[in-house]
Amino acid sequence: MPAPLAHSLSQTWPPFVLIAGLLLVGTAAAADRLFEVAGERLGRLPGGGAWLFASLMLLVAAVTVVLNLDTSVVFLTPIVLQAARSRGLDETAFLYGVVAMSNSASLLLTGSNLTNLLVLHGRGATGAGFAAGMAPAWGAAVVVTLVVLLAWRHRDLVGARAQRPAPAGATTLAPTGGPGATTRHEPALHVGPGVAATAVAAALVVALGDPAPWVLAVGAVAVGAQVASGRLTWRPTVRALGPVTLAGIFVLAVALGWLARAWGGPARLLAHLGTTATAWLAVGASVVVNNLPAAVLLSARQPAHARALLLGLDLGPNLAVTGSLSALLWFRVARASRARPSARTYSVLGAVLVPCTVFAALGATVVAPHSL
Repeated sequence: MPAPLAHSLSQTWPPFVLIAGLLLVGTAAAADRLFEVAGERLGRLPGGGAWLFASLMLLVAAVTVVLNLDTSVVFLTPIVLQAARSRGLDETAFLYGVVAMSNSASLLLTGSNLTNLLVLHGRGATGAGFAAGMAPAWGAAVVVTLVVLLAWRHRDLVGARAQRPAPAGATTLAPTGGPGATTRHEPALHVGPGVAATAVAAALVVALGDPAPWVLAVGAVAVGAQVASGRLTWRPTVRALGPVTLAGIFVLAVALGWLARAWGGPARLLAHLGTTATAWLAVGASVVVNNLPAAVLLSARQPAHARALLLGLDLGPNLAVTGSLSALLWFRVARASRARPSARTYSVLGAVLVPCTVFAALGATVVAPHSL
Protein backbone atom coordinates (compact mmCIF):
# COMPACT_ATOMS: atom_id res chain seq x y z
CA MET A 1 0.00 0.00 0.00
CA PRO A 2 1.44 3.44 -0.92
CA ALA A 3 2.71 5.38 2.09
CA PRO A 4 0.38 8.42 1.68
CA LEU A 5 -2.67 6.13 1.55
CA ALA A 6 -1.49 4.09 4.54
CA HIS A 7 -0.91 7.26 6.57
CA SER A 8 -4.33 8.59 5.60
CA LEU A 9 -5.97 5.35 6.73
CA SER A 10 -4.07 5.36 10.04
CA GLN A 11 -5.29 8.91 10.74
CA THR A 12 -8.88 8.33 9.66
CA TRP A 13 -10.02 4.96 10.99
CA PRO A 14 -9.81 5.62 14.79
CA PRO A 15 -12.32 8.53 14.82
CA PHE A 16 -14.79 6.60 12.68
CA VAL A 17 -14.47 3.57 14.94
CA LEU A 18 -15.05 5.87 17.91
CA ILE A 19 -18.24 7.36 16.47
CA ALA A 20 -19.53 3.87 15.72
CA GLY A 21 -18.84 2.93 19.35
CA LEU A 22 -20.48 6.07 20.74
CA LEU A 23 -23.56 5.59 18.57
CA LEU A 24 -23.81 2.03 19.90
CA VAL A 25 -23.50 3.36 23.45
CA GLY A 26 -26.18 5.95 22.66
CA THR A 27 -28.48 3.26 21.28
CA ALA A 28 -28.05 1.19 24.44
CA ALA A 29 -28.64 4.28 26.61
CA ALA A 30 -31.80 5.10 24.66
CA ALA A 31 -33.05 1.58 25.34
CA ASP A 32 -32.61 2.35 29.05
CA ARG A 33 -34.67 5.55 28.44
CA LEU A 34 -31.83 7.76 29.61
CA PHE A 35 -32.51 10.55 27.11
CA GLU A 36 -36.28 10.19 27.29
CA VAL A 37 -36.34 10.51 31.07
CA ALA A 38 -33.95 13.48 31.04
CA GLY A 39 -36.09 15.30 28.48
CA GLU A 40 -39.27 14.44 30.36
CA ARG A 41 -37.94 15.79 33.66
CA LEU A 42 -36.74 19.00 32.06
CA GLY A 43 -40.09 19.40 30.30
CA ARG A 44 -41.83 19.43 33.70
CA LEU A 45 -39.69 22.19 35.17
CA PRO A 46 -41.64 25.32 36.10
CA GLY A 47 -41.13 28.41 33.99
CA GLY A 48 -41.90 29.67 30.51
CA GLY A 49 -40.77 28.66 27.06
CA ALA A 50 -37.37 30.36 27.28
CA TRP A 51 -36.51 28.49 30.46
CA LEU A 52 -37.57 25.17 28.93
CA PHE A 53 -35.56 25.91 25.80
CA ALA A 54 -32.41 26.85 27.74
CA SER A 55 -32.70 23.73 29.90
CA LEU A 56 -33.03 21.46 26.89
CA MET A 57 -30.11 23.13 25.12
CA LEU A 58 -27.92 22.47 28.17
CA LEU A 59 -29.00 18.83 28.01
CA VAL A 60 -27.99 18.77 24.34
CA ALA A 61 -24.61 20.28 25.23
CA ALA A 62 -24.04 17.70 27.97
CA VAL A 63 -24.91 14.73 25.75
CA THR A 64 -22.72 16.14 22.99
CA VAL A 65 -19.74 16.42 25.32
CA VAL A 66 -20.09 12.90 26.71
CA LEU A 67 -21.46 10.90 23.76
CA ASN A 68 -20.54 12.91 20.64
CA LEU A 69 -22.62 15.37 18.65
CA ASP A 70 -23.92 12.70 16.25
CA THR A 71 -25.36 10.73 19.16
CA SER A 72 -26.90 13.97 20.45
CA VAL A 73 -28.80 14.83 17.26
CA VAL A 74 -29.95 11.26 16.63
CA PHE A 75 -31.45 10.66 20.07
CA LEU A 76 -32.34 14.13 21.34
CA THR A 77 -34.00 15.71 18.29
CA PRO A 78 -37.31 13.83 18.75
CA ILE A 79 -37.22 14.34 22.53
CA VAL A 80 -36.63 18.10 22.29
CA LEU A 81 -39.35 18.45 19.67
CA GLN A 82 -41.80 16.51 21.83
CA ALA A 83 -41.02 18.73 24.83
CA ALA A 84 -41.90 21.83 22.77
CA ARG A 85 -45.07 20.27 21.39
CA SER A 86 -46.26 19.10 24.79
CA ARG A 87 -46.05 22.71 26.04
CA GLY A 88 -47.82 24.16 22.99
CA LEU A 89 -44.71 26.09 21.90
CA ASP A 90 -43.53 26.85 18.38
CA GLU A 91 -40.91 24.17 17.71
CA THR A 92 -38.64 26.15 15.35
CA ALA A 93 -36.07 27.19 17.94
CA PHE A 94 -36.04 23.70 19.43
CA LEU A 95 -35.61 22.06 16.02
CA TYR A 96 -32.62 24.14 14.89
CA GLY A 97 -31.29 24.53 18.42
CA VAL A 98 -30.52 20.81 18.71
CA VAL A 99 -28.12 20.73 15.77
CA ALA A 100 -26.68 24.21 16.36
CA MET A 101 -25.89 23.47 20.00
CA SER A 102 -24.55 20.02 19.15
CA ASN A 103 -22.00 21.53 16.78
CA SER A 104 -21.07 24.34 19.16
CA ALA A 105 -20.73 22.07 22.20
CA SER A 106 -18.47 19.59 20.41
CA LEU A 107 -15.25 21.45 21.24
CA LEU A 108 -14.64 20.17 24.77
CA LEU A 109 -13.55 16.52 24.64
CA THR A 110 -11.62 14.65 21.99
CA GLY A 111 -14.56 12.30 21.45
CA SER A 112 -17.18 15.06 21.27
CA ASN A 113 -16.43 15.56 17.57
CA LEU A 114 -14.51 13.29 15.22
CA THR A 115 -12.65 16.27 13.79
CA ASN A 116 -10.96 16.69 17.17
CA LEU A 117 -9.38 13.25 16.90
CA LEU A 118 -8.46 13.72 13.25
CA VAL A 119 -6.58 16.97 13.93
CA LEU A 120 -4.97 15.56 17.11
CA HIS A 121 -3.61 12.51 15.29
CA GLY A 122 0.10 12.13 16.00
CA ARG A 123 0.25 14.95 18.55
CA GLY A 124 0.12 12.76 21.67
CA ALA A 125 -2.51 14.91 23.38
CA THR A 126 -4.46 13.44 26.30
CA GLY A 127 -8.19 13.82 26.69
CA ALA A 128 -7.82 15.79 29.93
CA GLY A 129 -5.16 18.08 28.47
CA PHE A 130 -7.27 18.77 25.40
CA ALA A 131 -10.30 19.59 27.56
CA ALA A 132 -8.29 22.01 29.68
CA GLY A 133 -7.08 23.87 26.61
CA MET A 134 -10.46 24.00 24.88
CA ALA A 135 -12.70 24.72 27.89
CA PRO A 136 -12.76 28.54 27.48
CA ALA A 137 -13.55 28.30 23.75
CA TRP A 138 -16.20 25.67 24.44
CA GLY A 139 -17.84 27.81 27.12
CA ALA A 140 -17.85 30.87 24.87
CA ALA A 141 -19.34 28.93 21.95
CA VAL A 142 -22.10 27.37 24.08
CA VAL A 143 -23.11 30.67 25.69
CA VAL A 144 -23.08 32.62 22.43
CA THR A 145 -25.09 29.89 20.68
CA LEU A 146 -27.73 29.97 23.40
CA VAL A 147 -27.94 33.78 23.30
CA VAL A 148 -28.24 33.89 19.49
CA LEU A 149 -30.94 31.21 19.46
CA LEU A 150 -32.93 32.94 22.19
CA ALA A 151 -32.70 36.28 20.38
CA TRP A 152 -33.66 34.66 17.06
CA ARG A 153 -36.96 33.19 18.27
CA HIS A 154 -37.55 35.47 21.26
CA ARG A 155 -41.22 36.06 20.45
CA ASP A 156 -41.93 32.33 20.14
CA LEU A 157 -40.24 31.52 23.45
CA VAL A 158 -41.14 34.52 25.59
CA GLY A 159 -44.02 36.36 23.94
CA ALA A 160 -46.23 33.29 23.43
CA ARG A 161 -48.16 31.95 26.38
CA ALA A 162 -47.11 28.33 26.82
CA GLN A 163 -49.59 25.75 27.99
CA ARG A 164 -49.03 24.18 31.36
CA PRO A 165 -47.18 20.86 31.39
CA ALA A 166 -49.26 17.73 31.51
CA PRO A 167 -50.04 16.52 35.03
CA ALA A 168 -47.53 14.24 36.73
CA GLY A 169 -47.81 10.67 35.57
CA ALA A 170 -48.83 11.40 31.98
CA THR A 171 -46.94 12.52 28.89
CA THR A 172 -48.50 13.88 25.68
CA LEU A 173 -47.46 11.84 22.64
CA ALA A 174 -48.81 14.20 19.99
CA PRO A 175 -48.90 18.01 19.75
CA THR A 176 -51.34 19.38 22.31
CA GLY A 177 -54.84 19.31 20.94
CA GLY A 178 -53.69 17.55 17.76
CA PRO A 179 -55.36 14.54 16.23
CA GLY A 180 -54.56 11.29 17.91
CA ALA A 181 -53.19 12.83 21.10
CA THR A 182 -52.80 10.18 23.77
CA THR A 183 -51.13 9.88 27.11
CA ARG A 184 -49.01 7.33 28.85
CA HIS A 185 -47.25 7.02 32.16
CA GLU A 186 -44.08 8.98 32.70
CA PRO A 187 -41.10 6.90 31.53
CA ALA A 188 -38.92 5.33 34.20
CA LEU A 189 -35.16 5.13 33.88
CA HIS A 190 -33.83 1.59 33.68
CA VAL A 191 -30.33 1.56 35.18
CA GLY A 192 -28.94 -1.09 32.88
CA PRO A 193 -26.16 -1.68 30.34
CA GLY A 194 -26.82 1.58 28.49
CA VAL A 195 -26.45 3.79 31.55
CA ALA A 196 -23.33 1.92 32.64
CA ALA A 197 -21.82 2.09 29.15
CA THR A 198 -22.42 5.86 29.03
CA ALA A 199 -20.38 6.38 32.20
CA VAL A 200 -17.61 4.04 31.08
CA ALA A 201 -17.37 5.56 27.60
CA ALA A 202 -17.14 9.09 29.03
CA ALA A 203 -14.31 8.03 31.34
CA LEU A 204 -12.43 6.33 28.50
CA VAL A 205 -12.66 9.38 26.23
CA VAL A 206 -11.23 11.62 28.96
CA ALA A 207 -8.53 9.23 30.18
CA LEU A 208 -7.17 7.72 26.96
CA GLY A 209 -5.42 9.28 24.01
CA ASP A 210 -6.87 6.67 21.64
CA PRO A 211 -10.16 5.42 23.14
CA ALA A 212 -11.73 4.23 19.86
CA PRO A 213 -11.33 0.42 20.13
CA TRP A 214 -12.25 0.41 23.82
CA VAL A 215 -15.38 2.52 23.31
CA LEU A 216 -16.42 0.33 20.39
CA ALA A 217 -16.06 -2.73 22.60
CA VAL A 218 -18.10 -1.10 25.37
CA GLY A 219 -20.82 -0.11 22.90
CA ALA A 220 -20.95 -3.57 21.33
CA VAL A 221 -21.22 -5.27 24.73
CA ALA A 222 -23.94 -2.85 25.89
CA VAL A 223 -26.00 -3.30 22.72
CA GLY A 224 -25.53 -7.06 22.86
CA ALA A 225 -26.78 -7.10 26.45
CA GLN A 226 -29.82 -4.98 25.53
CA VAL A 227 -30.67 -7.24 22.60
CA ALA A 228 -30.28 -10.35 24.77
CA SER A 229 -32.63 -8.85 27.38
CA GLY A 230 -35.24 -8.00 24.76
CA ARG A 231 -35.03 -4.23 25.35
CA LEU A 232 -33.53 -3.60 21.91
CA THR A 233 -33.49 -5.13 18.43
CA TRP A 234 -30.84 -4.88 15.74
CA ARG A 235 -32.95 -2.85 13.33
CA PRO A 236 -32.94 0.46 15.29
CA THR A 237 -29.26 -0.12 16.04
CA VAL A 238 -28.35 -0.27 12.36
CA ARG A 239 -30.62 2.71 11.64
CA ALA A 240 -28.88 4.79 14.34
CA LEU A 241 -25.43 3.94 12.95
CA GLY A 242 -26.34 5.06 9.42
CA PRO A 243 -23.67 2.80 7.89
CA VAL A 244 -24.08 4.01 4.30
CA THR A 245 -23.57 7.69 5.18
CA LEU A 246 -20.75 6.86 7.58
CA ALA A 247 -18.97 4.70 5.00
CA GLY A 248 -19.34 7.33 2.28
CA ILE A 249 -17.80 10.08 4.41
CA PHE A 250 -15.02 7.70 5.52
CA VAL A 251 -14.03 6.93 1.91
CA LEU A 252 -14.03 10.65 1.03
CA ALA A 253 -11.93 11.45 4.11
CA VAL A 254 -9.33 8.78 3.27
CA ALA A 255 -9.15 10.00 -0.34
CA LEU A 256 -8.62 13.63 0.68
CA GLY A 257 -6.05 12.57 3.28
CA TRP A 258 -4.13 10.74 0.57
CA LEU A 259 -4.36 13.80 -1.71
CA ALA A 260 -3.06 16.13 1.01
CA ARG A 261 -0.04 13.90 1.62
CA ALA A 262 0.75 13.30 -2.04
CA TRP A 263 0.30 16.94 -3.07
CA GLY A 264 1.18 19.10 -0.05
CA GLY A 265 -0.74 22.16 -1.27
CA PRO A 266 -3.03 22.45 1.80
CA ALA A 267 -0.03 22.28 4.15
CA ARG A 268 1.78 25.06 2.26
CA LEU A 269 -1.35 27.21 2.32
CA LEU A 270 -1.88 26.76 6.07
CA ALA A 271 1.78 27.59 6.75
CA HIS A 272 1.16 31.12 5.46
CA LEU A 273 -2.07 31.73 7.39
CA GLY A 274 -2.55 33.23 10.83
CA THR A 275 -4.96 32.06 13.52
CA THR A 276 -8.09 33.81 12.29
CA ALA A 277 -7.51 32.97 8.63
CA THR A 278 -6.93 29.32 9.53
CA ALA A 279 -10.26 29.18 11.36
CA TRP A 280 -12.14 30.69 8.42
CA LEU A 281 -10.44 28.43 5.90
CA ALA A 282 -11.69 25.50 8.00
CA VAL A 283 -15.21 26.97 8.00
CA GLY A 284 -15.21 27.17 4.22
CA ALA A 285 -13.74 23.71 3.73
CA SER A 286 -16.35 22.22 6.07
CA VAL A 287 -19.20 23.65 4.05
CA VAL A 288 -17.71 22.53 0.72
CA VAL A 289 -16.60 18.95 1.52
CA ASN A 290 -17.95 18.23 5.06
CA ASN A 291 -15.85 18.81 8.17
CA LEU A 292 -14.60 15.22 8.54
CA PRO A 293 -12.92 15.01 5.11
CA ALA A 294 -11.86 18.65 5.54
CA ALA A 295 -10.14 17.78 8.81
CA VAL A 296 -8.09 15.04 7.14
CA LEU A 297 -7.26 17.30 4.19
CA LEU A 298 -6.10 20.23 6.34
CA SER A 299 -4.33 18.37 9.16
CA ALA A 300 -2.39 15.77 7.15
CA ARG A 301 0.90 17.55 7.96
CA GLN A 302 0.12 19.02 11.42
CA PRO A 303 -0.88 22.66 10.92
CA ALA A 304 0.70 25.40 13.01
CA HIS A 305 -2.62 26.70 14.34
CA ALA A 306 -4.33 23.42 15.22
CA ARG A 307 -6.70 24.92 17.77
CA ALA A 308 -7.93 27.59 15.34
CA LEU A 309 -8.37 24.87 12.72
CA LEU A 310 -10.54 22.90 15.14
CA LEU A 311 -12.68 25.92 15.94
CA GLY A 312 -13.48 26.36 12.27
CA LEU A 313 -14.08 22.66 11.69
CA ASP A 314 -16.37 22.24 14.71
CA LEU A 315 -18.29 25.54 14.52
CA GLY A 316 -18.29 26.06 10.75
CA PRO A 317 -20.84 23.32 10.02
CA ASN A 318 -23.54 25.53 11.55
CA LEU A 319 -23.36 27.47 8.28
CA ALA A 320 -24.77 24.71 6.04
CA VAL A 321 -26.24 21.22 6.38
CA THR A 322 -23.42 19.91 4.18
CA GLY A 323 -20.93 20.85 6.88
CA SER A 324 -21.09 17.84 9.18
CA LEU A 325 -22.36 14.31 9.55
CA SER A 326 -24.40 15.51 12.52
CA ALA A 327 -26.36 17.94 10.31
CA LEU A 328 -27.13 15.21 7.77
CA LEU A 329 -28.29 12.87 10.54
CA TRP A 330 -30.33 15.69 12.12
CA PHE A 331 -32.11 16.39 8.84
CA ARG A 332 -33.13 12.74 8.52
CA VAL A 333 -34.24 12.36 12.15
CA ALA A 334 -36.15 15.67 12.09
CA ARG A 335 -38.19 14.56 9.09
CA ALA A 336 -38.89 11.23 10.75
CA SER A 337 -40.16 13.22 13.77
CA ARG A 338 -42.76 15.06 11.64
CA ALA A 339 -40.76 18.30 11.58
CA ARG A 340 -39.92 20.36 8.49
CA PRO A 341 -36.21 21.15 8.52
CA SER A 342 -35.10 23.69 5.92
CA ALA A 343 -31.56 23.95 4.55
CA ARG A 344 -32.21 27.62 3.80
CA THR A 345 -33.34 28.45 7.33
CA TYR A 346 -30.36 26.50 8.67
CA SER A 347 -27.96 28.68 6.65
CA VAL A 348 -29.75 31.97 7.41
CA LEU A 349 -29.37 31.23 11.11
CA GLY A 350 -25.79 30.06 10.57
CA ALA A 351 -24.83 33.26 8.79
CA VAL A 352 -25.27 35.02 12.15
CA LEU A 353 -24.34 32.20 14.48
CA VAL A 354 -21.05 31.08 12.91
CA PRO A 355 -19.27 34.49 12.93
CA CYS A 356 -20.44 35.14 16.49
CA THR A 357 -19.27 31.77 17.84
CA VAL A 358 -16.00 31.65 15.88
CA PHE A 359 -14.87 35.11 17.03
CA ALA A 360 -16.02 34.46 20.61
CA ALA A 361 -14.17 31.12 20.72
CA LEU A 362 -11.03 32.61 19.18
CA GLY A 363 -11.09 35.37 21.77
CA ALA A 364 -11.53 32.87 24.58
CA THR A 365 -8.46 30.87 23.52
CA VAL A 366 -6.28 33.80 24.59
CA VAL A 367 -6.82 32.84 28.24
CA ALA A 368 -6.23 29.12 27.72
CA PRO A 369 -2.89 27.27 27.72
CA HIS A 370 -1.67 26.19 24.28
CA SER A 371 -2.08 22.44 24.57
CA LEU A 372 -2.30 21.66 20.84
